[in-house]
Amino acid sequence: MTERLKLVAVSGGLQRPSRTLVLVEEIVTALSIAMPLDVRLIELGELAPALGRTLYRNRLPESAEMQLEAIETADVLVVASPVFRGSFSGLFKHLFDLIAHDALVDKPILLAATGGSDRHALVIEHQLRPLFAFFQALTLPVGVYASERDFNGYEISSAALHERIALAVERALPLLKARPARPVQVDTAHA
Repeated sequence: MTERLKLVAVSGGLQRPSRTLVLVEEIVTALSIAMPLDVRLIELGELAPALGRTLYRNRLPESAEMQLEAIETADVLVVASPVFRGSFSGLFKHLFDLIAHDALVDKPILLAATGGSDRHALVIEHQLRPLFAFFQALTLPVGVYASERDFNGYEISSAALHERIALAVERALPLLKARPARPVQVDTAHA
């Protein structure tokens, strides 16, 4: 039996391919190398049909409800959104509107965002942090912002972005390693 934190990564991109998804995967990979994690990825684009036509959580299909429960029961979250007109999308906000008010209290959250230019870099400070402050979540000290110039197609090509991800992970690790982890049964028959 090994101790692992349950990490849920939320990519707020609405389509594939997605630079936001690439950024989330890079952050999760860096965290997974640094410590044992049980990772689950949630893509907003896959939830969009269910969320877009649902005003109340009790009317969500079971598959979407399971995704919300995963967010609420995670030990740590990585949350990233593309920037649309200076903020996250309405559907991204709607996803978190359906999360229980007390579900994220003291939960560590590493914030990230992608945008067309550096002009949107403050979205993490002015949009994402206040959203998660409402939940009394523990937003981690270093967020990660990436603009289109940090990518070659849908691959990260910027050394500075890789350094920013490494710094975010380095600053997150002391807090994450101090959190109690749930025991996870390891399947040794298939290892």
